[in-house]
Amino acid sequence: MDAWPDAARIPLVLTRSDVRALLDMDDCIAAVEDAFRAQAAGGTLPSGVLGTHVPGGGFHVKTAGLLLRGCAYFCAKINANFPQNPSERGLPTIQGVISLHDGSNGVLLALLDSAEITAMRTAAATAVAARYLARSDAGTVTIVGCGTQGRGQLLALSRVRPVRHVYAFDVDPAAASAYADAMTDALDCTVEAVADYRAAARRSDMVVTCTPSRSPLLSEADVSPGVFVAAVGSDSESKQELEPAMLATSTLVVDVLEQCATIGELHHALAAGLLRREDVHAELADVVGGRRPGRTSPDEVIVFDSTGTALEDVAAASLVYERARSRHMGHAVQLDL
Repeated sequence: MDAWPDAARIPLVLTRSDVRALLDMDDCIAAVEDAFRAQAAGGTLPSGVLGTHVPGGGFHVKTAGLLLRGCAYFCAKINANFPQNPSERGLPTIQGVISLHDGSNGVLLALLDSAEITAMRTAAATAVAARYLARSDAGTVTIVGCGTQGRGQLLALSRVRPVRHVYAFDVDPAAASAYADAMTDALDCTVEAVADYRAAARRSDMVVTCTPSRSPLLSEADVSPGVFVAAVGSDSESKQELEPAMLATSTLVVDVLEQCATIGELHHALAAGLLRREDVHAELADVVGGRRPGRTSPDEVIVFDSTGTALEDVAAASLVYERARSRHMGHAVQLDL
């Protein structure tokens, strides 16, 4: 980066529409997988997370650094998460910003809207996990939670596994019905809205929970041998989608061990005394980097505890930034005047 012209040091402001124009799901999956591989090889800075609860929602700050494509990047993401925003205020659930820096000298490179990156990179992480942990022939999916994240999760899974039939559940039946119509049009497969997600999960090869639930939605009795379960909703210590016993009877892979032990599904299993940290099979980086095996048998039940790491944010944001520079997109704003 030191060889770049001075003009490149003026930060870019990149809007949500800029991000959409510069990043597609396939490239995001590849970027996130590369980031986890870099983590396994020691090419990252330690990640951090800070959360603050307020009535009706909360804020979290996540940070990470990545050495990639000959550059050092660092990012800090501030996200606000207010689940009732869509129904009560007509506002998005997730709103925030990503601050991207040159990791070698601290120069601010860009400020990016975080909502699109958060949705896409979270789905991309599930796809990376599914590539290593789901059966190669996995074609039936249950999606629990039919919001923005639910749509991204299914789109991402369809890039890495032969998705043929999808069951969609939401506490709002109208949302599930709209989801089924939209995703049937988007994908060459059948998407069916269902009222009984537990029965659907038992018929599925892959199950994704992406809800703001504060009590368990699934137990080990709700899935069949060989299933891959991605629990995506738990991003604070009060959220929970899986029964702790389900984690104890499954092969558990986490995105970040410390983070999952604090705010993820693992947190609840530890609190219940059903698991120890050393019982966790692997972090996702260990599997992607080849240090730990992925799926070892067709009947193995594997749970991916995905709390969302800023490593995924910096992977996606740095790619968006590089493309924006090369394509002369975004708004250059000199903040130090």
